[in-house]
This record gives sequence, structure tokens and C-alpha cells, in this order.
Amino acid sequence: MKVEGKVWLFGDNIDTDAIIPARYLVTTDPVELARHCMEDLDGNFARQVSPGDIVVAGKNFGCGSSREHAPLALKGAGVGCILAVSFARIFYRNAVNIGLPILECPAELPSLLSPGERLQVDLVQGRIVRLADGSEMKAPPLPPFMQEIMKHGGLIKYVQARLHQTG
Repeated sequence: MKVEGKVWLFGDNIDTDAIIPARYLVTTDPVELARHCMEDLDGNFARQVSPGDIVVAGKNFGCGSSREHAPLALKGAGVGCILAVSFARIFYRNAVNIGLPILECPAELPSLLSPGERLQVDLVQGRIVRLADGSEMKAPPLPPFMQEIMKHGGLIKYVQARLHQTG
């Protein structure tokens, strides 16, 4: 599983209210949530993000409330992967549950990148390639069971597929 896209760079402690402001929590529709994703941090994000783009952030990405709306908004916006130095545990689990690929990246990665440059991320190998110069970094790859969840598009679809196989 590989993702390729341009970098959207954010800092440390990006909380769920910054990802999707609370005023938009009247829906769980990923398309509607995507229209407002990151709008208080970057007013251009929702209009300019392209399918497959990669969010790169510092420490503690997705801190704050436990709502599933934040990863839904990012996935609905077309984000192909999130690389962060660390994630809030509930955000990490919610992202896996909805099939939004995430990897914890080396601490120096965000400082080496510029917004808009292109990366390729191999989720199976944990390889991050900067396409401009071919330089590579390693991240811990997704464990096999999470790869299966991602392949199916989220935990519910994974469980449905497993039940269908055994039924």
C-alpha cells in the first residue's frame, strides 16, 4: 500500500477542534465535514487539498476530544495519509477504525519538509520518500492486522468481510 501526494505541514498539538471545529459537529457526513477541515488553521486547506495528499505534523496530532469527526473530515477531504511524530491515542485508534492511514514518523521529518513538496509513503515497508531528491526515511510500518483493516477501508468493513468469509 503506497500513498503519494503533496505535503500539508502542521505543528505540534493539533487538536481535534482545529481539525474540524466544533461548530460543524452537527453531521457525520465525511463530505460535509471535509468542507471545513482545518479551516481555522489554514483557510485554503479544504479547497486545495487533493486526493492522496499527505498531512505531516509534529507531536500529539489529534489531541483533544475523542470524536471520530476529526479523522472522518481528513479522510473525506481526500487525505491519503498522516505522518506525525506522535498521535493522541484515541485519534490514532479512530483513524485506524475508519481506514485512514497513519504512521508515526521520525522526529526530524517535519523540519526537513516544505509545504507542497511531494512524498511517497509505503505503509507496508514504513518507507517515506521525498520525490524531489529521492531521499528516504524509515518509520515503523503498520502492523499486518492494521494493514488488513486499511485494505478493507476501516474496521467495520474488515469485520464484515471476515464474517462473510466464515459465514
